[in-house]
Amino acid sequence: MFLRRILDERHTIYVNNTFPTRRDSCHRPSHRAVLGVGGNIGDVKRRFHHLIIHLNRLSQLSVIQTGVILKNPPFGYNKQDDFYNTVIEISTTLSPRALLRLLWRIEKRFGRVRSFANAPRTLDLDMIFYDNRVLNYPELIIPHPHWDERLSVRIPLRSMTRKTFRRDYENLNI
Repeated sequence: MFLRRILDERHTIYVNNTFPTRRDSCHRPSHRAVLGVGGNIGDVKRRFHHLIIHLNRLSQLSVIQTGVILKNPPFGYNKQDDFYNTVIEISTTLSPRALLRLLWRIEKRFGRVRSFANAPRTLDLDMIFYDNRVLNYPELIIPHPHWDERLSVRIPLRSMTRKTFRRDYENLNI
């Protein structure tokens, strides 16, 4: 069950026992990444819950914490349903490119079909940050372009409470 808080006529926050949440420790030496998560087809909030279960079963990463879920209007292609968005902080042993490939496989597993830019989707996984790195590959730009202009990223990020997260990313003005 989700609790709902309406921010304005276009934005609503949803919280439950999984969003937001955090783990106090990570036992493997690894990298930290923040993933943007979104979707607007089907029961997206339930899919997010299943995503957390799936991520926690993978040996290459573990979930550290999640943000609140924000319901917000689409951008780019506007003739579609509102999106639900959140962020997930993970620890991973994967390189940025290997993590990106894993995220694409997870999207596909959860029914993502890439029909056109900004199309409706069951699940969208974006790498927002990876450690404090700045990367610019054709398939991957870190930090994610325009993350700081999107409430769909900023509001869930602000809901994360882990002090080390704040300290490590304080120069990002979240």
